[in-house]
Amino acid sequence: MYGTLAGFEPSRFDVQTTACADFGIKLTPEGILKGYASADEFMVKEAAIKPLGHRTTTERESFFAEYERIVLRGSGIEISLETARQVWDRILQIPYKLTPFEDVEPTLTHIRSRGLITGMISNIDQGGENVIEELGISHLIDLAITSIEAGAAKPDPAIFLTALSKAGVTREEAVHVGDQPSSDIKGAIKAGIKAILIDRDGNHPEYSACPRIETLSEVPDILKIFKNNL
Repeated sequence: MYGTLAGFEPSRFDVQTTACADFGIKLTPEGILKGYASADEFMVKEAAIKPLGHRTTTERESFFAEYERIVLRGSGIEISLETARQVWDRILQIPYKLTPFEDVEPTLTHIRSRGLITGMISNIDQGGENVIEELGISHLIDLAITSIEAGAAKPDPAIFLTALSKAGVTREEAVHVGDQPSSDIKGAIKAGIKAILIDRDGNHPEYSACPRIETLSEVPDILKIFKNNL
């Protein structure tokens, strides 16, 4: 969901800049992109060990303090875990929301017009239907599966197989588009599903394990290539 279908508004850079200003910390847009790329990889690895929804309040607080420390490290800033915890607490006080990217509606509308089924798979601790309703994209998504519903989180193949079962398709008929190499791409491939990496921030310019795109609008052309190679 995040990074593929939706992003933060205001941006993560703006939110981080506002929070860090209270601590005299100055960030750069490039550093934030780099920091979040590393922090999101950290989240994927930690979620595979123990999903955040299964952790205690204290464990979640410790996780997000370390997550924030990794984010700031992207801008060359080293802070203590306690300071990182305070910065994260400040971030939680800043109003922000997830909003769909501009290319989501036209791309998914086109894909569905071709008779294809669209679905969302997300490592989030709430129901999938609620997520797509809140994002205002329920009319574009035929099915939504989250880790709390599947009892497994990406890259575990189980969540992908749950989605296939709900969609009523085989793994050979499916394509997964995601922004995380370790959870989305490796997970999909391990489940026997073709994959596409969407790299909106240009964090993985040399990625070659599967087709790489920078906007969702490129997906239909990749689907044609997959179809022609069958």
